[in-house]
Amino acid sequence: MRIAVAQINLSVGNLEGNTQKIIKFIRKSEKEADLVVFPELTITGYPPQDLLFRKQFIKKNEEMLSKIVENAATPCIVGFVDSDDGTLYNAAALINNKKILGVQHKILLPNYDVFDERRYFAPGENQSLFKICGKKIGIEICEDLWEHNYDVKPTSNLQRMGAEIIINISASPYCVGKREHRLEVAETHGIDLFVYCNLIGGQDELVFDGQSFVMKRKKLIKMGKAFKEDFFVINSEKEYPEITPKGSKTEEFFKALILGLKDYCKKTHFDKAVLGLSGGVDSALVACLAVEALQKENVISVFMPSQYTSQESKAGAHAVAENLGISLVTLPIDGIFTAYQSSLKESFKDKTEDVTEENIQARIRGNLLMAFSNKFGYLVLAPGNKTELALGYCTLYGDMSGGLSVIGDVNKVQVYELARYYNILKGKEIVPEIVLKRKPTAELKEGQVDPFDYAVVSPLVDLIIEERKSRKDLLNLGYSPKLIDDIFRRIYKNEHKRRQAAPAIKVTSKAFGVGRRYPIANQFTELL
Repeated sequence: MRIAVAQINLSVGNLEGNTQKIIKFIRKSEKEADLVVFPELTITGYPPQDLLFRKQFIKKNEEMLSKIVENAATPCIVGFVDSDDGTLYNAAALINNKKILGVQHKILLPNYDVFDERRYFAPGENQSLFKICGKKIGIEICEDLWEHNYDVKPTSNLQRMGAEIIINISASPYCVGKREHRLEVAETHGIDLFVYCNLIGGQDELVFDGQSFVMKRKKLIKMGKAFKEDFFVINSEKEYPEITPKGSKTEEFFKALILGLKDYCKKTHFDKAVLGLSGGVDSALVACLAVEALQKENVISVFMPSQYTSQESKAGAHAVAENLGISLVTLPIDGIFTAYQSSLKESFKDKTEDVTEENIQARIRGNLLMAFSNKFGYLVLAPGNKTELALGYCTLYGDMSGGLSVIGDVNKVQVYELARYYNILKGKEIVPEIVLKRKPTAELKEGQVDPFDYAVVSPLVDLIIEERKSRKDLLNLGYSPKLIDDIFRRIYKNEHKRRQAAPAIKVTSKAFGVGRRYPIANQFTELL
């Protein structure tokens, strides 16, 4: 039996466009396969979220399924939303001979981190085996494989029922280590032939990495491309050599960020992006990612010096722009800042200068970038990293301004790693040493440098946010009580900032965004 895996990029809400792509790949498989498999919720895209509350959306999804059935010359498995008297199910349709041979509902509904499926769907209750080419096939959907977290065991049940092949259609978002975790879970089941078809593409904060795979009796025999559409065919009767997946963590991070940025722009209809290029490593990395995602002619950088801007910053910004081949606009902010000071002079006459004046400079820069967005239709890319967002070392309506936070889930140490990786990838110095070796600084007052040792603080922040380590855990790891308490205080104090931040592309197990929901008015301080 020849099974085709169509690892395709879908757009949430573009039901007609998704359907046309599905039909295109069905036709592509006509002479190559006996069955073609598509990802979870193929017709609607994933996650459709509150679109599922719209009756017309559900109806249109059903109309598109009928259209696929009419055009399905090859048997196929397609994800869709099934409706039974107003009750919705995350479902897979098995189509054969231009008829729906059967429908399988998703049994295990994830309701953690970025997932909220119980808000919309009812869990499936029954499982069936289907026959294609004489083979007993079991169909399951994404979370049904991860049964070790639940009392109900859909995968094990299909094995007990005698399934020779289990096909899992999935929309599993990327985070570092996710590929290895999927393979480990599949391997524990020891299925005769397991086919896993995963979604590809960026959707808001999420990035779906693809990396669909086929496993035969615990041996990995095929893996789809990472962060790219792919189409491959596997023969169930053929013996294949075992393979080992390739790719480093840094490479995966880099590809995930590029795909997330590229698809965010494409699916929100932005052709060009603008960013402030400060001469620091964060904005330099964002510029590199933007060029990879959008091409250099579609990236505009703006250098906005003040009286505190060093020649080192100027040289770094100009070098990055020149090395990338992007346009650089210089807009000094001294005159604007002086006008602010003049306007506020009477109100602030008895007050000494402090962070207020620093933030005004950052907000001037944010306003100038937003003016470019309004005038030319550019997407503003916010340059802040995860460590800064965690600690609140960022300015609302200033450097936090933007439509997308490209590296908002990348810590400061990883920013340097990615910048150096990009230089290696290009075989030349794009991000110069003048940027990589200087002390981080916002340059909002004379002699200012960032008040953190990022080599220490960035991993500590990740332990708190991603691994939920307690104060006791961190003390046992050797961190000082003073540092632990300071970082905890900063994280909880700045929730209001992150609530107003641009969406950040998710690449870790726990990002600031839809998967992390803490109250702003929070009186629980025991961790402190």
